[in-house]
Amino acid sequence: MLKVAILSTRRLRNLPAYKVCPVDFAAPSSPLSSLSVSQPTIKMPASSRSIDDEYGKLFEHQVQMSRLPVPELSVTLAKYAESLEPLLSADRLAHSKRVIEEFGRSDLAKELQCRLEARANDPSIPNWLEEWWNNLSYMGYRDPLIPYVSYHYSFNDDPECVRPNQRAAKIICAAISFRRMLVDGSLEPEMAKDKPLCSHSYKFMFNACRIPDKPSDYCRIVQYSGNETVVVARNGQFFSFAFSHDGVSLSMAEIEATLDRIVAAADSNSAVPVGILTADDRDSWADNRKALLQASSVNAVTLDAIESSAFLLSLEKSSPVTREELSRAIWHGDGRSRWADKPCQFVVTDNARAGFCGEHSMMDGTPTLRLVEYVIRYKHNKQEKAGSSAVCAAAFVPLPFVTSPAVANAVKKAKSVFNVGVSKQHLNVLNFAAYGKEQIKRLGCSPDAFIQMVIQLAYTRLHGAARPTYESSMTRTFLHGRTETCRSVTNESTAWCRALADSSTTTHERIRLFRLALEKHTRLTREAVAGCGVDRHLLGLRMVLRPGEQKPEMFEDPAYSYSSHWYLSTSQISSENFTSYGWSEVTPKGYGIAYNIRKDSLIIHTTCIRSSYGLDSDCFAQAFETAAIDVRNMLLSETKEKQ
Repeated sequence: MLKVAILSTRRLRNLPAYKVCPVDFAAPSSPLSSLSVSQPTIKMPASSRSIDDEYGKLFEHQVQMSRLPVPELSVTLAKYAESLEPLLSADRLAHSKRVIEEFGRSDLAKELQCRLEARANDPSIPNWLEEWWNNLSYMGYRDPLIPYVSYHYSFNDDPECVRPNQRAAKIICAAISFRRMLVDGSLEPEMAKDKPLCSHSYKFMFNACRIPDKPSDYCRIVQYSGNETVVVARNGQFFSFAFSHDGVSLSMAEIEATLDRIVAAADSNSAVPVGILTADDRDSWADNRKALLQASSVNAVTLDAIESSAFLLSLEKSSPVTREELSRAIWHGDGRSRWADKPCQFVVTDNARAGFCGEHSMMDGTPTLRLVEYVIRYKHNKQEKAGSSAVCAAAFVPLPFVTSPAVANAVKKAKSVFNVGVSKQHLNVLNFAAYGKEQIKRLGCSPDAFIQMVIQLAYTRLHGAARPTYESSMTRTFLHGRTETCRSVTNESTAWCRALADSSTTTHERIRLFRLALEKHTRLTREAVAGCGVDRHLLGLRMVLRPGEQKPEMFEDPAYSYSSHWYLSTSQISSENFTSYGWSEVTPKGYGIAYNIRKDSLIIHTTCIRSSYGLDSDCFAQAFETAAIDVRNMLLSETKEKQ
């Protein structure tokens, strides 16, 4: 089960979840080349598709879904206090427990809990957390999306596709097929065993775009009908073509021929790479988007075409070889041929390698995992003569930008911001081939809990202590649910790590402590999935404080900020189709660790910023590999004893 929720500790703001532009903009019917260059104040179009639209099988369970619960206050406070025990010294722990107990006994705590429960019971609010979470972690976050918000999947190579545009055409055909099922209502809902998952986030998959604004961004969604277009980015330029005419989609061969013509046009020209502006900090991009609109009405048409398109394809001018090179090519490339605000960007390189880059604000990883797994498994009609000279390419439209000196300067600044940001990312992709999910299960362990313990052991050995660790747990069994935190560092996990460092501890005792740690982690994960974690509840209590009310001492306690400062931000998928997947760390003091549990191998994608904090992704990968072998050998010794 994918449990991606990459960011959780970004800049916090209490802002509205959705914003509607006040005035619609009707694109002129004249061709782009005939538009005048002027400086009007242009209003871009609002969302034209209602957020309440729910049609077809995908949404058939929505009206029956449970609402996200508000846990009992005493239970959350007890869990929070316990989570601090392995992280704090005795003196600091005693102080923190005192302020937690005082808060729990206070009248204010009871009042805040009542307010939160009232919000959860308000029929006009689908999910008490949703509006706050979307803005505090995403829409109000002002740092660049690349590399701090977006995530990527790097696909395995496709032996059927040796040419880059051939592979790109196949990906487009597959994505169109998936979109068609969503639009016509035939797409089945996702299930977690016998429970349906909320489908709300699918509304932001296609024909959607994050829009920069101050003080918070918003998401624009447009009608599916009339917007059957794909935007292609190449060599810093953008092009658009319609993939459906009179209800009939282009064939793979026709799409490939169209892409051939687009590449030829892009590579024979150059342009100011305006796409890099989307990788700038959000306030700067908001200002520069307005500057683009003021520079020319041409830019309004181009922005509308990009933002309203079904999805974006980036044809990267690179030929990555190593896993790390491929991850970087898919995740960020050179930044010039991207539009970081699009929820779905497929990427194909010049040597026919491919992947997906996702904008994270309105969708977590489970819906996009489903999309890309479908895309990878898609089988096109082998009767098509892909690339045949008899095939007619579809018409495509260049999407030019008119750039003023101010915009050109902004592009230079954005390039610098991008280059500095991605160059700081130290990345390692470990392909651990010694074993995978199958052997972990044979050893009687939960694969996810097993890997979490290996991560704890590797980090503790490398850095000398356990530190706050985030693992995302999906809460999509609830209406508009997203994620909750599983705090992976426990008394049980640290006791086991200490036992492995103590040569006097027997193997039998180490195994006993290990299994206790697994049981504890599995229980915490189940509770988080059930909406009964610690962090979202405490956030809710903070958010219902009213102006003039004093913030409780518990939230001012350094232990509160420290214990939610994620030195390790972790999440997992299980797929045989990816070379890697990952994202950035969420603090300069920490690692971003994405792990793919395959049947017979593990892929560990580690990022960090090399700095005075002593972090190194290569060293962590080596520490993980050693720890994984040690844990396997420890458990195998138990098996041999039983034999």
